[in-house]
Amino acid sequence: MTRTKRRAPLLGALAAATVQGLLLFAMGVLVTHPPGGWWDPREETLVRRLAEHRTPALTTLSSWLSGLAFTPAIVAVTAAAAALLLLRRRPRPAALLAGAVALQATLFVTAAHLVGRARPDVLRLDGALPTSSFPSGHVGAATALYGGLGLLALRAPRGRWRVPLCALAWTVPVLVAASRLYRGMHHPSDVLAGALNGAAALWVVWRALPPRAPRTPARHPARTDAPARADAPPTALVYNPLAVDDALLERLSAVLVAHGHRPPSRLPGDPDDCGRAAAERALADGARLVAACGGDGTVTACAEALAGTGATLAVVPCGTGNLLARNLGLPVEPVAALAAALDGRTRRIDLIRAEGDGLPARAAATMAGMGLDAAVMADTAPALKRRLGWPAYLLAAVRHLADRRFAVTVRVDDAPPLRRRVRTAVVGNVGRLQGGVRLLPAARPDDGVLDLVLIGPHGFLGWWRTLLSLLTGKPPAGPDAPLEHHRGHRIELTATRPRPRECDGDPVGPGRTLVLTARPAALLVRVPGPAGPEPAAGARTAGTEPAAGARTARTEAA
Repeated sequence: MTRTKRRAPLLGALAAATVQGLLLFAMGVLVTHPPGGWWDPREETLVRRLAEHRTPALTTLSSWLSGLAFTPAIVAVTAAAAALLLLRRRPRPAALLAGAVALQATLFVTAAHLVGRARPDVLRLDGALPTSSFPSGHVGAATALYGGLGLLALRAPRGRWRVPLCALAWTVPVLVAASRLYRGMHHPSDVLAGALNGAAALWVVWRALPPRAPRTPARHPARTDAPARADAPPTALVYNPLAVDDALLERLSAVLVAHGHRPPSRLPGDPDDCGRAAAERALADGARLVAACGGDGTVTACAEALAGTGATLAVVPCGTGNLLARNLGLPVEPVAALAAALDGRTRRIDLIRAEGDGLPARAAATMAGMGLDAAVMADTAPALKRRLGWPAYLLAAVRHLADRRFAVTVRVDDAPPLRRRVRTAVVGNVGRLQGGVRLLPAARPDDGVLDLVLIGPHGFLGWWRTLLSLLTGKPPAGPDAPLEHHRGHRIELTATRPRPRECDGDPVGPGRTLVLTARPAALLVRVPGPAGPEPAAGARTAGTEPAAGARTARTEAA
C-alpha cells in the first residue's frame, strides 16, 4: 500500500471529525439561541417534573448509573478493555474504543467551552461541574465506549450471547441519559447531542482505521501441502469484484494449490446476474469445484448454475450477511473458510425455487421473505454495509419497526389457506441469523422441506415477546403469540397489495405474491468436518420435525 493510500483514510477521518465538531457547535448555538419566534423548546419542563418526583431509591439508582460514565470509570473501563484486546492481538478493536472515547471527549470539551450553556434551573444532585450543560459528556462517553463494546460483541465470530451482550451494552447510554436528566444536570437536547457526538466519534474512528489484515488459515494437524495431481480437474474462483481484491484472490488460489488442486481460473461476476454467467462459464471449461467469493447473492448465483450438474460449490464468505456460510459452520474469514471447506467433506443441501408476480423463477439458498425484512434490505445503503457489515441492517430496521401490519394469505402444500396480519413473513432453507439468532429453529439445509415464520407483533409488548423468543430460541405460546411457524414443500404468500420482497438478502421488487418451493438435495457443497459417506438425495437429517403441513399449536387453535 502506498503512502498516499495510507494517508487517505486519515485525511478523510480528520475532515469528518472537523465537520462533526462544526455540526455539534451549530447545534449548540441553535438550542441556546433559537431563531426568534420560530422555536421555543421549553426543555426545562421535563427536567423540573423529574426533579419534583424524585425518590430515595431512584436517586440512589441514578447515582450508580451516572457513575458508569464518570471520567474515572470511563478511563478505567476503556483502558481495561483495550489492554485485554491487545493481549488477544486485536489492535484494531482496541484502537476503535480508545480513539472513539478520545475523539468525543475532545469535541465535547471544545463545544462545551464555545457554547457555554447554563445547566437546568433545578436542584442539581451532582453540584457544580467545570463544564457547561451542552453537550452531555457523560452520555457522549457512554455512547462511544459502551456503544463500541456492543458493536464489537455483535461482530464477534462466534458465541450465542453476542446479541444479548450487545443489547446490554447499548442500553447503558440510554440509562445514563435518563439519570443525567433525573439528576438535573442536563436538558434533553444536551443528552441527545452527547449521544450523537459519541456515535459519530465511533463512526469516524472506524473509518480511519486500516482494514483488518486477513488471518492465515490454521492448517489441519494431519495435513501437509500437496502438489497438484496430474488428473486434478480444473477449479474456478467466481468473485464479486466489489468485495474481493487481487491480494485476496492470490491467497485463495494458494489455498487451492496447497490442497492438490490446479491453479484456479479467476472469473469476475457481472453485477446483472451476481456471477451466474461466470459460474456457467467455469462449468463449460470443465471445472468440478467452483468457489463462490462474495455475499449471499454471489453464492446463490453460483449455486443456481451448479445445481444438478454434479459440480461442487465451496462458499467463501466475502459479503455482509454470509448466511449460508454461517449455517454450514464455515469461518467468516474468507481464506479460513476455503481451507476449512477443502479440509472437510461434501454434503448435499436443498435449494429454494422462488417466483411470483413480476418475479421470474430464481433460486434462493438461505431465506426469502415479504414485508419488514425486505424493506430493511432495500433501505440499507451499500456503502454502509461495506463499512459496518451486517450490523448496518439494524439501523434500517429501527426505521421500519413502526411499519403497519399487512394482511397475507398463506397456503402450505395442500392445507387450507390461512389469513393473518403480519409485519413480515420469512421462508427459510436455513434457520440461523447473524449473532446466533434462531429465526427458524427447526430449519435444516438438507431436510427436503421449507420453514415459514410469520411475525406479527402488536405494540411494545408484542415486540418484546418477539425479541425474547428470538434471543432464547423458545417460541411464545398462546393464540396471540407474535411468532407462528409452519413447514412444507411449497409455501405461497399472497398479500392484498404489493409488498417489498427479498431473496437471499437481495430486494427483488414489490409484489403481491411470493411462491417458494423446495428443491431437495439439489446442490453439492463443501462443509467443515471429517470426511464421511455422502448423504443420499432427499435424505433428512436425524431429529428434524415432521415435514409437509406441520403446524404450531396456534394454527391448530385457529
